[in-house]
Amino acid sequence: MKIKLLLVPIILLFLSCQEQAKEYVKIEGTIFGTYYHIIYQPTKNTDLLQPISEALNAVDWSLSTYKDTSIISSFNKSASGIEIDSLMKVVYLAGEDVYKHSNGAFDMTVGALVNEWGFGFKKRDNITDEKIQELLSHVGMHQVTLKDNFLSKTDAAIKLDAAAIAKGFGVDVVANVLKDHGVNNYMVEIGGEICVGGVNTKGVKWRVGIDKPIDDKLASSRPLQDIISISEVALATSGNYRNFYIEDGKKYAHTISPFTGYPVQHSLLSASIIAPNCMLADAYATACMVMGVEESMQMIENLSGIEAYFIYADADGNNQVKYTSGFEEYIVK
Repeated sequence: MKIKLLLVPIILLFLSCQEQAKEYVKIEGTIFGTYYHIIYQPTKNTDLLQPISEALNAVDWSLSTYKDTSIISSFNKSASGIEIDSLMKVVYLAGEDVYKHSNGAFDMTVGALVNEWGFGFKKRDNITDEKIQELLSHVGMHQVTLKDNFLSKTDAAIKLDAAAIAKGFGVDVVANVLKDHGVNNYMVEIGGEICVGGVNTKGVKWRVGIDKPIDDKLASSRPLQDIISISEVALATSGNYRNFYIEDGKKYAHTISPFTGYPVQHSLLSASIIAPNCMLADAYATACMVMGVEESMQMIENLSGIEAYFIYADADGNNQVKYTSGFEEYIVK
């Protein structure tokens, strides 16, 4: 599943001694078109690589638009809808909830627009205002309905894109595998989306760096804006400085507005969201990138259990930071 590669926060792991470090297991690999890193302290001598791999592959075959026979691809090709599996059902319901709370800023029906701009599963075509307006007529989650396990659509041209939520969901699925096997201390990271539980190898909460927003597709430069200390929560960051292209001197970022059909153009450079699970953190991070700083602050402050950290450019072009009232407790002073 080649889900868009978002920001990859720096995981700051501190090993108190070599003996203690050996107690934690590290698993690394690729999935969803990006890399994953898992660190956990096993409670028994059970190899969790197989159940973790099986869980990730199940998510991939359900929600990848790059797999022609996945559940989501089958829905996109259908004329009126299909019966979906339990994984896609969980993701769709969460996406529908975020869609409502964000007044449509998060919208999984932007699939055709994402493709048109070259950030989806097909090569970018020549873009015209007429084409964008035509595609916008097929956008809107109000045109999709879930009843029992059947997901229907009123318009055959509607295409779902789970890129802004499925990677976070994959993180949650792995975290659940670990917890099901009695693991309390863990860190799961897939392409920058993170879920942590318990403590790290030093016996303290996990420490994660929030990147400064610098245009750098290869992530070769990684200066940090802040470091946060977290446990029993998830973190997702979305920004427009890693996934973009430049054409005729103009920068086109991967966040597409479901309102205009065009890449967003405003002062918000990155949004980092802390939530009870990574699926919600992932989706709300994208919603915030569409909405901008002020609207996002108002939305997040009214949501229970969710906090946000924004980096934006002021009128003079200087980077500034703003965060919700509950985020400060996570920042390492």
